[in-house]
Amino acid sequence: MRLPAALVLLFWMLQFSLQAQTMQQKTVAGRIEHIESFASKLVEPRTVDVWLPANYDGKRRFAVLYMHDGQMLFDSTTTWNHQAWNVDDVVTQLQRDGQLQDVLVVGVWNAGARRHANYFPQKPFEQLTTAERDTVVQQLRQSGRSTEQFQPNSDAYLRFLVTELKPFIDRKYRVYSDRQHTFVAGSSMGGLISMYALCEYPAVFGGAACLSTHWPGTFTVRNNPMPAAFLRYLRTALPDPRTHKLYFDCGDQTLDALYPAIQREVDAVVQARGYTPTSWQTRYVPGQNHSEKAWNQRLDKPLLFLLGK
Repeated sequence: MRLPAALVLLFWMLQFSLQAQTMQQKTVAGRIEHIESFASKLVEPRTVDVWLPANYDGKRRFAVLYMHDGQMLFDSTTTWNHQAWNVDDVVTQLQRDGQLQDVLVVGVWNAGARRHANYFPQKPFEQLTTAERDTVVQQLRQSGRSTEQFQPNSDAYLRFLVTELKPFIDRKYRVYSDRQHTFVAGSSMGGLISMYALCEYPAVFGGAACLSTHWPGTFTVRNNPMPAAFLRYLRTALPDPRTHKLYFDCGDQTLDALYPAIQREVDAVVQARGYTPTSWQTRYVPGQNHSEKAWNQRLDKPLLFLLGK
């Protein structure tokens, strides 16, 4: 199965969305502290938006949710497709209903043209044979990727999150720094890197929400070695289900049409590792497509699963 060119074009528009976003996001609830060009010795500098809910007073501690593609999280008037997750609305309503623990959200903007390399799990890619890696690179080129040689640098991106950004957040804000109160979330390639973060840093992250996880890595499942590579990786890398939580979901329209069959194989691996309904959840949402609007409509599910009271 190969995606129509129009869908691939939309995906790549998301890759380059950083350059198109110059306006600071505004929120309906709470406030954003906007950090322009957060410096890193490991990856490209990028904007970080820290959303503080209305009840954040700097006195009691809050959990922290790190989210990828930060420029798409709060304000649809600033995004390339005029859609947003509206995270502030969803979190605020759940907290008003008394269902969600105190949490602030760290929205890490993507690096535009480097997004795919930042978010593509590096170890599964590097465990491929040379021929398999060449196949992946060729598939990315055929889908409109730059002619440059593709090489993931997600290990460096995760080190940036864990050794540079997280210490800054822990110092500046009144938050819990332990694993039980630190979570990571994203969609599409952001779903992949969230899964990878949980597996690579189980002492740092207590749970991951992976929405519409882009298991193909490229834009076809035909002759694509990546889904099998991700399955092999998960069999040995999944953290202890007694101490971690893992959430997946997917629709079946537009780009999400590539995911359900692979997700069922992932589910089997997760279940075999010992995950149960208290530590793992996969939701299938027929009729839903690959968009911020769709992720907004079901964002309450992973939030309650990871952070519910």
